[in-house]
Amino acid sequence: MNFPYKLIDLTHTLDNSIPTWNGGCGFNHELHIDYADCEGEDKFRVMKMKMHAGIGTHMDAPRHCFPSGRCIHEFDLNELCMPCVVIDIASKCHEHYSLTPEDIAEFESKHGTINKNSCVMIKTGWSKFWDTPKKYHNNHVFPYISSEAAKLLLERDISALGIDTLSPDRPKNGFKVHQLFLGAGKILIENVTNLDNMPLINSFIMVLPIKIKDGTEAPVRLLGLIKNK
Repeated sequence: MNFPYKLIDLTHTLDNSIPTWNGGCGFNHELHIDYADCEGEDKFRVMKMKMHAGIGTHMDAPRHCFPSGRCIHEFDLNELCMPCVVIDIASKCHEHYSLTPEDIAEFESKHGTINKNSCVMIKTGWSKFWDTPKKYHNNHVFPYISSEAAKLLLERDISALGIDTLSPDRPKNGFKVHQLFLGAGKILIENVTNLDNMPLINSFIMVLPIKIKDGTEAPVRLLGLIKNK
């Protein structure tokens, strides 16, 4: 039986040169035991990883900002699969641009009101700088989401908000989107990629975090699902 969906990988590959929030090395993947180290006929290569939880394409759970919020392991998989819409602002984006309520209104005028329990992905085009970490980080100057736009999306009662930058917030402007969304029990997804391959409407996403007990953040394998014609 053919799978009825085409899968789109919206996940950046992890290595020790990727952009990170503090600009340092947030991910290490090292050789621990090599084949030549093994005795007998059975040979194994064993690797060790050390990383920050909020690394690469990752999910923020409410506990990231709120002591009473849910942790990574408390989300059921059914909550992490949802309809997805992509608001494409890449053509107008620059490093100081923020998503506005007018951008959302323009999207809805063409595609209808954003449905409850959806994931909204904001495509800024910033992911093109991923392989140039200094530019991607840019001293925390990158496209982001205004608090007014975040409030409007919360009025739509969406379940998740994602963006192809380090964060929907910039330190200079405060962490209002984190406070609004995580405070409402929603999730945030950061460092998304490949949104060029997603339709603006009529798709789904699956957010698959490492299931970390009491985790406040976790790397994810983020999948887009497009129904086959």
